Amino acid sequence: MDTKSLTLLVEILDAGNLSEAARRLKMTRANVSYHLGQLERAIGMQLVRRTTRRVEPTEIGLKLYQHGCNIRDELAAAQASVESLGKTPQGRVRLSVPSGYGQFVMTPWLLEFKRSYPDIVLDVLFENSVEDLLRDEVDIAVRIMSEPPGHLVARELGQVRYVVCASPAYRDRHGLPRRPEALSDLPVISAAVIGRPLRLSAYQGNQRQQVVLDPTIVSRNYAFLRDAALAGLGVAVVPDYVVYEDVAQQRLLTALDDWRLSIFGRAMYLLMMPSRHQPRALAMLIEFIMDRAHAVHVGRPGLLLPRQAR
Repeated sequence: MDTKSLTLLVEILDAGNLSEAARRLKMTRANVSYHLGQLERAIGMQLVRRTTRRVEPTEIGLKLYQHGCNIRDELAAAQASVESLGKTPQGRVRLSVPSGYGQFVMTPWLLEFKRSYPDIVLDVLFENSVEDLLRDEVDIAVRIMSEPPGHLVARELGQVRYVVCASPAYRDRHGLPRRPEALSDLPVISAAVIGRPLRLSAYQGNQRQQVVLDPTIVSRNYAFLRDAALAGLGVAVVPDYVVYEDVAQQRLLTALDDWRLSIFGRAMYLLMMPSRHQPRALAMLIEFIMDRAHAVHVGRPGLLLPRQAR
């Protein structure tokens, strides 16, 4: 057994199937299958179980996979250390950020990072699915959720606060809701998950209410939702960072301010795959994001507003 064989096993299990592993390794599927068979014959035991769609490790396969990950990460760290000597930070980082938070909050951070480290390539996806880490080979993802998945490494960036708001023109015509349950009968503007009911959780002291919403305007493009609210087309239920300037300038008026509201989750997390080596560029970006997120919360815990808005 050699390091190449272990690396092959790691790539196969990370990819989830032989075809995807072949694509990542730039080999044919038959070649990947042949080398896996050679490794299993050398070990004298089955290392993976093949199904129609996926491969899963056996007990011995999982142990070898863990050793292979450690070896791969150590080799990558050693190579990165050598390559970084006397050089400015370089490399490529692929990150996935939520469409709203990425646009309204993280964009200035990422531009600042790029100005500071021009030789680091930033490949940014504006997506909302946790599966992006596997499907798109993403290094890190930022997501709103109540609890991060157990199979991922998670670092909390801060709490998320939703607001209910509408334009002064809408308020003059229809008034603003005084109780969370009133939202079920109003033209709501919000993001939603296709095929699932949109449930709003509202907390006040020991009270907890859950309201099923039936939005009149639905989109994952939060700039569009903001424009719809400004146009007086309904009551928006969105994270605070989407409308903070409009609320500050009274272009939008808030309601239910005494309630803590949540739809998709109460915290923002930075997510990573476990046992994955962090190149210097990736480690620097992670710490940069964590620092900026911490600065947002100083003095105003529970709000994810850009620092310059404070």
